[in-house]
Amino acid sequence: MQSTLRCLLHLRSPSLRRNLLRIASFAQPSEEERESETKRKPIVSTYYDPLQGRVVTNDPPMDQLFPSSNHQLDNFCPQVRQDEDDSGRSIWVRSKQKENNVETPKFSSSFARRKGKSAKVKVLYGCDNCGIELSQWWGVCPKCGVGSVVERWPHMSDVNPKRGAEVSEAAVRSWLPHKPGSAVPKTLAQVNMGRAQTDWRIPLSGLFGMEVSRVLGGGIVPGSLVLVGGDPGVGKSTLLLQISANVAEESDSDKPAPVVYVSGEESIEQIANRADRMCITTDNLYLYSSTDIEDIFDKIQPLRPRALIIDSIQTVYLREVAGSAGNVSQVRECTSALLRFAKDTNIPVFLIGHVTKSGDIAGPRVLEHIVDVVLYMEGERYSSYRLLRSVKNRFGSTDELGVFEMSGMGLQAVANPSEMFLTDSNTESDILTGLAIGVMVDGSRAFAIEVQALCVAGKSNARHVNGIQESRADLIISVLQKQAGLKLQDNAIFLNVVSGIKLTETAGDLAVAAAICSSFLEFPLPNDLAFIGEIGLGGELRMVPRMDKRVMAVAQLGYKRCVVPKSAEKLMAALNTDMIILGCKNLKDMIYSVFNQNMEI
Repeated sequence: MQSTLRCLLHLRSPSLRRNLLRIASFAQPSEEERESETKRKPIVSTYYDPLQGRVVTNDPPMDQLFPSSNHQLDNFCPQVRQDEDDSGRSIWVRSKQKENNVETPKFSSSFARRKGKSAKVKVLYGCDNCGIELSQWWGVCPKCGVGSVVERWPHMSDVNPKRGAEVSEAAVRSWLPHKPGSAVPKTLAQVNMGRAQTDWRIPLSGLFGMEVSRVLGGGIVPGSLVLVGGDPGVGKSTLLLQISANVAEESDSDKPAPVVYVSGEESIEQIANRADRMCITTDNLYLYSSTDIEDIFDKIQPLRPRALIIDSIQTVYLREVAGSAGNVSQVRECTSALLRFAKDTNIPVFLIGHVTKSGDIAGPRVLEHIVDVVLYMEGERYSSYRLLRSVKNRFGSTDELGVFEMSGMGLQAVANPSEMFLTDSNTESDILTGLAIGVMVDGSRAFAIEVQALCVAGKSNARHVNGIQESRADLIISVLQKQAGLKLQDNAIFLNVVSGIKLTETAGDLAVAAAICSSFLEFPLPNDLAFIGEIGLGGELRMVPRMDKRVMAVAQLGYKRCVVPKSAEKLMAALNTDMIILGCKNLKDMIYSVFNQNMEI
């Protein structure tokens, strides 16, 4: 009966096993079975030993508990053997014996990598926004504070793949006149060899080329790595396609130097269709569609191009780097490979970078540190104008600004940016209230901007600001209430800068205040009047940098009068312009000078 119950206990049904155990507990074994059980199984007891002062367990030898399984234990774990301690108790110890002069390997909690098998894959987590590596998943990145950007990254821990710099060095080894590592330090005179900086750069022709060259610092530097970022659809691919065509057309006829445009997002037929719409017909522009960095290096080697364009860095990959294209590690290593390629071959490389929801360039932050130049393209969705800014430039100024207009033929340079930020000759300012002209300096150029304001009776907290910093707008409105005596607390105020440009400097404070006063007092401003100056918390007017350049800019546009701080009146009068300079000490002085009618404020 006992043997039958033991067989039935192997059934998988838990309820059946419980019922059978209850039946077995009521079954009384015979005397022979009791004697055999007593002889076969020794008793294990635990008691307190007063001599030793501790609890002692009477542990019988394993050969008595399991007499038929000793050989199985020896085969499974030969380095473990049974021994006795000082009190005679049976214990298990690890054997230190060596068999055939070879020490028995120890057990390890990790899987050993076998020969010919794939490497162990260690799963890590990382932030797609800042690139930090984490050991566990986080809902919000602990470094950058952005949510829903932490994802799993497979990390090859047992392999040593090639880095991006090693891949590029192996790819361009046949290009170089000297072997890698044979270069020696040179003096400054040996490096310059009497060449001027402007002669060394690759020039860009035409109005479009001049506008791009201004942002780059005077042209394209050979061997530079340029990153171009911007919102989707702003015109990054169009910009680089026009730059590549401009460089290809400027190559010497005796020594043709082609330009290679590589796209990982479009086919060569799609790129050719876009080039046909832009009337690009040069024969030195080569198109190629690929996402493999090593394949790109192999294919462009026979051409020895003058410039290389990659569209985009988030679509290319290296075979020996873990992760898919666009991964943080892939972006970092691909950029390193292209940087080493540019420095070794002296070929400029342009990269297109995607942006995140916050407007930053996607990928690790080290991406912007690796490249030489970072250009950012801005533009409103419903506006045809585009602004090209230099965020980082190792070979020029970061204060320059390029202004373009998107048309059916591509990007066209805007010769006079002030026309873009003003209404049609500002002819309606004589009858419309709330319009004021300010002057903004961006880089080496100054241009006029138009500020619009609207004051209506309503809730005071109903404010909408476009193109002006909200904190700056609140400051100007508060100063007008406190220092100028305008009762703006019962009005809803709306501010706007024409053409979507962002007013980031304090030189436009006086124009914003004049526009608010014009709308609140319902008094239109003359169309030949401009405002330049900063407003302090006490209502005083302060000077701003490059006052002379700002005044000359509005004078060239035909403005006859300009309101400036009192401290700058004498300096501006010495410019010998036909403008009338109106110096004002504070906001009240400006209001009484401009709005010269008897009004109760």
